[in-house]
Amino acid sequence: MEELFQEIRENCSRSIWSKAVELTRSAIIVGESADAEHAVLRVTPPGAIVGRTVTLYLQDTEWSCDCGGEEDPCEHVAAAAIALRQARKDGKDLPEAPSSIARIRYLFRREGGALSFGRAFVQGETVTPFEATLSAIQSGRIEGPPFVAGPADLTVDHILGMRLSGWLPREVISQIIDALADGPDARLDGAPIKVAKDRAEPHAVLEDQGDGLRLTLAGDPRVTEVFSNGAALCGDTLRVTKEPRLDARELSEYRGGKFFGPEQKVELLTKIVPALKERIEVEFHTRKMPRASRALPRLEIRTERAGEALSVLPLIVYGDPAVARVDAGKLVLLGDEMPARDEEGEERLVRRLQSVNLVPGHREVFEGDQAVAFVAKLQGLDREVKGEAHQRFFVAPGIVPLLSVKGDTFDLSFESAQGGIKRHAEAGAVLRAWKTGASLVPLLEGGFAPLPVDWLSKFGNRIADLLAAKGDRETLPASALPDLARLCEALEKPPPPGFQKLQPLFQDFAGLPESPLPSDLKAELRHYQATGVRWLKFCHRAGLGALLADDMGLGKTLQALCALELPALVVAPTSVVFNWAAEIARFRPSLKVCLYHGPQRVLDPSADVTLTSYALLRLDQDALVAAREWGTVLLDEAQAIKNPDSQVARAAYRVRAKWRVAMTGTPVENRLEELWSQFHFLNPGLLGGRGDFDERYGKPIAAGEAGSAARLRERIRPFVLRRLKREVAPELPPRIEVVERVELGEDERTLYQALYAATREEVVGRLKEGGNVLAALEALLRLRQACCHPALVPGQKADSSAKVDQLLELLDEAASDGHKALVFSQWTSLLDLIEPKLEAAKLPFVRLDGSTLDRAGVVARFQADDGPPVMLVSLKAGGAGLNLTAADHVFLVDPWWNPAVEDQAADRAHRIGQERPVMVHRMVALGTVEERILALQAEKRAIAEAALSGSDRAASLSRDDLIALLE
Repeated sequence: MEELFQEIRENCSRSIWSKAVELTRSAIIVGESADAEHAVLRVTPPGAIVGRTVTLYLQDTEWSCDCGGEEDPCEHVAAAAIALRQARKDGKDLPEAPSSIARIRYLFRREGGALSFGRAFVQGETVTPFEATLSAIQSGRIEGPPFVAGPADLTVDHILGMRLSGWLPREVISQIIDALADGPDARLDGAPIKVAKDRAEPHAVLEDQGDGLRLTLAGDPRVTEVFSNGAALCGDTLRVTKEPRLDARELSEYRGGKFFGPEQKVELLTKIVPALKERIEVEFHTRKMPRASRALPRLEIRTERAGEALSVLPLIVYGDPAVARVDAGKLVLLGDEMPARDEEGEERLVRRLQSVNLVPGHREVFEGDQAVAFVAKLQGLDREVKGEAHQRFFVAPGIVPLLSVKGDTFDLSFESAQGGIKRHAEAGAVLRAWKTGASLVPLLEGGFAPLPVDWLSKFGNRIADLLAAKGDRETLPASALPDLARLCEALEKPPPPGFQKLQPLFQDFAGLPESPLPSDLKAELRHYQATGVRWLKFCHRAGLGALLADDMGLGKTLQALCALELPALVVAPTSVVFNWAAEIARFRPSLKVCLYHGPQRVLDPSADVTLTSYALLRLDQDALVAAREWGTVLLDEAQAIKNPDSQVARAAYRVRAKWRVAMTGTPVENRLEELWSQFHFLNPGLLGGRGDFDERYGKPIAAGEAGSAARLRERIRPFVLRRLKREVAPELPPRIEVVERVELGEDERTLYQALYAATREEVVGRLKEGGNVLAALEALLRLRQACCHPALVPGQKADSSAKVDQLLELLDEAASDGHKALVFSQWTSLLDLIEPKLEAAKLPFVRLDGSTLDRAGVVARFQADDGPPVMLVSLKAGGAGLNLTAADHVFLVDPWWNPAVEDQAADRAHRIGQERPVMVHRMVALGTVEERILALQAEKRAIAEAALSGSDRAASLSRDDLIALLE
């Protein structure tokens, strides 16, 4: 800037410089724009309406002014240089007009579908509309502020004449818009807008339609709003509209679009379109305006990679490069050339493709050995093949597995070598190919190699387990070391170093080191309980999560209390939380307990054991996760996280703890996915990802694939301790199960049949068609309720039912013989109907359900020698965590399809401490869906057997199960 300033001063005459200095005092000098190379300023002398525009070229030390004066530089240039230099010294890019100097703003408004016009002076934040000529205001005839105007402002002033605002005719609006293009400040209804000089006008569009062309008159795509006096808004830009120069017939035909068939193509392209192009713009969105071509037909076989497969698209095309192709017997142009059809030549090419089983235009995808075999057939068509993908499909020598154990992890690769060239296969691809029955696997460097089938048949499943457990980690999780040790043993390699300390887990838990019991323990452990404590502590020292899955009633809580690393977080069903507090007070009274429960719940950082419920784990998971890293996190009745998508399961996965323990007598209730979820909590990675687990175990076990369940049991066995009552407590009296069959009364049978008929056809039909299962579950619910008591069915009333009457007879008989009984139902509304019958029969009872506040008091009254002979229990509230050995009869009034839930209920009585045989009565209505539920229960038990015992098949409640129940 300084160099330019000095250059201008040296080239100015003394008089010009004096005038310039005076102008800087009296003129209005305003900067309009500036960048690194130039600055534009407007110099408005006193008394002038329009200023002079000066451009200073900062890099080139040049200047220009539109005054047209003879002096160079003129006084305007010198004044601009002085003002700019001063502004730069003041830290500004450009000189600014004083706040008293107004600038002109143009105000457009929507008014009755037209565009209304006005002007205003802008001084800072003040906007003052005016209706006068600029010259009248400048001369003082009309009062107004001093202002700065440009050439566009003066042009608009001249265009307006005497009509200074409001509605303006088309010709005036168009002139104003042209004058304001890319210039002054303009607003539409107060919002800033741009003004452009180019017109908004319709145009014709020629586009393909079927086998012909359609010609359509289309509006300017930029237009968002049209005004009746000749203007249009295009987004944020105002433009003048231009009417098309078409006659009435053309406007009528082309506005809706006119179709031209193939026979009209010549006239369209040689007459109609050229005539239109003289008057409006024509856009061509078509490939149907070709010129003649002499191209001949040829084959073009395009090859591409589609993952590990080969994609092949055979085509018959004309010309090289292709100008047209044959598509379903029709010639499709690829450019602006049209060849003459050679149908005989095309037929010869079709026959050549048939020799390699290809059809023109039909894409084929070949995988593995199919792709290799196909590429071999292409030898005679090499010149017609486009692309290089097919060159990667050849047979290389067979791959050799290379397994190396490094510490407590492993590396596995597969290598194919030929003539000093080594190629490799990704381990996952090898296993996928083997699982799908393929004979070849793709190599990373290209080509395919035969699989080592014998090696994979021996070790493939173990390798798959290890790869799934390793995932993207550099090392294996400790829980997968047994899998690696078994593989090393099979390959006659030394086991990983870390495996040695896990040996007792593979010797039926023999050799588990002795471990001191807590000094404050107030209990005498049974032999199997002491073994369980040693096993738990062993898993803890080894850093392995443990699943204590002892049969219900064998004292899992006591064993866990002997092994907890403190501080511990125990999560249990709400109905069991207080039982934990009581057990701790009974067996380890020195432990400080925090009962994190209720609306006033607060975490106690000094507590040894924090007890909470699954509901609160879900609701307060952030607080429980952030609280600390727990020594132990223990999930009691861990089937609560059986659904890995549930919020409570995800919350459990997040808890930070040095050791993880799960306890449940029913690790699997319905699906093997439940077992995966619990192990994902205990030992993440052991069973791989969820989808991978389903492919390798869930589906094969469901299909009864030999050995699949045994493999799963072998993998989880070290981390699961499951003892059955009949194995470790032979002194426990037997549990006898009987089915009490109930004949429905005439009215009950009629109601049941009506419900069955009303739902069966529609619901089952929808299920078979893939419909939502919710309607089927609702239908099943109503049928089961009708089996128990008509009053359970909405809209029905009844005083009693055959099942309740028979239940009362059995309870009276049991009580008369000195027995106590538990009556379970999943519906508290059914318990409500049983209560008055017990009262009428003068049979004393207590009741336990979700609304019971003093659970311990209810249990104590029933357990007392002089307590009532009957306890009514809701299946949800009393199915777990209770010791009710005073009862030796258990009545399951409404059978549930999941036997594990019923077993939990029955084992409230059949547990350690019981001295009498326990009778479990399942009450089943004859000729109803309840009989089918009994059959389904037998299938359901197979899933737990598959995972934990000796079965190879599992079952779950599927769509087919529902159909079988309802048909």
